[in-house]
Amino acid sequence: MADQADVETALAAIVANALYPKGTAAPSAVGCTCRVYRGLPTSPTLGADLAAGVLHVTVNASGVVKNVTRFARKWQVVGAVPASLNVTVAGNSATFAGVCALGQLAGLVVNDLAFPYAVQANDSPPTVASNLTAALRQAGWLVQYAGSNVTLPNAEKFAARVVNGANALQEIKRQTQVFEITVWCPAPLVRDAVAPVIDDALAASQFIALADGSTARLIFVGSDADDGAADAALYKRTLRYSAEYPTTLAQIEPAMLFGMTNVYANGGFVETLNG
Repeated sequence: MADQADVETALAAIVANALYPKGTAAPSAVGCTCRVYRGLPTSPTLGADLAAGVLHVTVNASGVVKNVTRFARKWQVVGAVPASLNVTVAGNSATFAGVCALGQLAGLVVNDLAFPYAVQANDSPPTVASNLTAALRQAGWLVQYAGSNVTLPNAEKFAARVVNGANALQEIKRQTQVFEITVWCPAPLVRDAVAPVIDDALAASQFIALADGSTARLIFVGSDADDGAADAALYKRTLRYSAEYPTTLAQIEPAMLFGMTNVYANGGFVETLNG
């Protein structure tokens, strides 16, 4: 089932893909190093990065969740998309290739721990590899990443797979919540160059894929800039988008990403997964 963390993860992926359309192993589209993550920055890290010309982009939920449940409960098959993205494995190395499409799932299994990723509409093989690398590094793994290749030299067990994300879902409730995407920049011109790239990518994503196979509807709510920080080297721009997303039950999974294993999700929460 989808929750707030899944929406934040999907939004962060869209932002990262817009800033690094060829993956984080290549230069960013805005000419400077960008750190994209969920949550809020810590002052020492942010200050040091801004001084070095590195900007941050954060994604976090804001405000109260509103219950908008209104649909009848019924099972629906979703995400029936032919798998045109593929992955090849050689030892502890996985290389992604092909064409990305909404509804696909890509994932890696490292020492019996699964790292799934819901492919977004603006993904490419390098950005899929980049987003999986980010999750692996967050879990503490040493990852060698270049282009569309991900290598884990210290893994004892390693597997990779791409499948159609179709399954049957029953929506049991629905909610809407505002999410803030904040750009933290060292100069106003940098902020002015970066914010439109992110805003365009989010505005173009009317529906975003979530890891359970469902989708969230994204609506622009507002934006504001802040030049009044105590630190004169900090310039902010906050974009606010409302996401309407369901909580679902899964009944059928025509294609399994992986068999019985554990899943790394929500920044470290591990749960049992079958499929």
